[in-house]
Amino acid sequence: MRLAALALPLFMLAPAFWNGYPLLQWDTGGYLARWYEGYLVPSRSTAFGLYLHYGESYGFWINLAVQSLATLWLLQLTLRVLGLMQTYRFVAISLLLILSTALPWLTSMLLTDIFAGLSVLSLFLLVVGGRRISALEKVALFVFTAFAAATHSATLGVLLGLCAAGWMARPLVGRRLPLSGLAQASLSIVAGSLMLVSANFALSGQWAWTPGGYGVAFGRMMQDGIVARYLSDHCPRERFKLCPYRNELPATADEFLWGKSMFNTLGRFEGMNDEMSYIVVHSLSDYPAWQAGAALRATGQQLLHVATGEGANGWIPHTYGIIERYIPAQVAPMRAARQQHWAVNFDTVNWLHVPVALVSMLALVALLAHSLAKRRLDDLTLLAATVTLALLGNAFICAVISGPHDRYGARMVWLATFVVLTALTRRLGDDEPADDISAAA
Repeated sequence: MRLAALALPLFMLAPAFWNGYPLLQWDTGGYLARWYEGYLVPSRSTAFGLYLHYGESYGFWINLAVQSLATLWLLQLTLRVLGLMQTYRFVAISLLLILSTALPWLTSMLLTDIFAGLSVLSLFLLVVGGRRISALEKVALFVFTAFAAATHSATLGVLLGLCAAGWMARPLVGRRLPLSGLAQASLSIVAGSLMLVSANFALSGQWAWTPGGYGVAFGRMMQDGIVARYLSDHCPRERFKLCPYRNELPATADEFLWGKSMFNTLGRFEGMNDEMSYIVVHSLSDYPAWQAGAALRATGQQLLHVATGEGANGWIPHTYGIIERYIPAQVAPMRAARQQHWAVNFDTVNWLHVPVALVSMLALVALLAHSLAKRRLDDLTLLAATVTLALLGNAFICAVISGPHDRYGARMVWLATFVVLTALTRRLGDDEPADDISAAA
């Protein structure tokens, strides 16, 4: 068992080893370019760009090592705080996650997605860890959570929502959510925000947030038909750049923002940001019921979009172009990888990953409902509640802003599988809650 535990970091990176190079995604190039281009672009965190830059000299394998070790550290630390850390249990749960979820694909990829799920665990540990984790571990958790929040606005939004939920639940559950833990978790999000703004200033000279929120939200509203309706209602009176194209809008947000559409003709984000933000804000007030219905439908759809590998096929020309332009030393190993020869196909793994993800979410809800019905409020129940809220918050934020995508679901849903496996191994081992507060609510 100890030998298997030592081998887990390598197993966690099995997809990258099989590929022969870290897995790349459509968005990877935008993050890599931040160091070299020195200006801000929509939805591309400079903090994560700096993190990737420092791994270039090592072929980015040091980034994957950090992701793999951080994943296993947080898994074992969570089990320890829950009073369930035993080597056989840690190895069994880790191997099952590697075999049945997107987790090893996320750790093997140069993308922010791995930090979305891990940050939920680190935030939970900051809140409930208390005297069960050392001062050094608390510092590490604080820094990790702050960095994760800085890697993506959606991740920061989920963490912020979890903290808000924690503060609202504190009067009901009392000492189960310590004030000091909630304060530390909240401050980590503030630190992450400052980290992102500071990185933006360091690379671009601007004290500014990463741009792009309105543009992505505009694309989602266009896909739902809201933009076309707004233009139809207002173009006779207001002069928008999009008015001449109001009957020719693409069917999807991806086609509008990233394809060959009038968005390019009109100057992309730089030329369209003011107009898009105006339409987004005013369409919210003009069509509130439509917007609410679209948001609810998109959130429900997002919960079902959990397939592994979206955007990580062989067709990622922008990322290839960035590497060829700025990191020529990496071109040869990148070109030799299986992914660049279209040998990475996620259809087979998704025959397993998708049903496991969907069943895990159902089992998570059942576990939480059973614990609350039994008035059992131990730390595992709190973790189940945290993950449930994180999945709902992630689905809402991503679906409302960007529209449903498999990538957004896959990066979080493995947490549900982890909680369910932990609960099963506790039941099979007949472990009692380890926390020093009564398990009865």
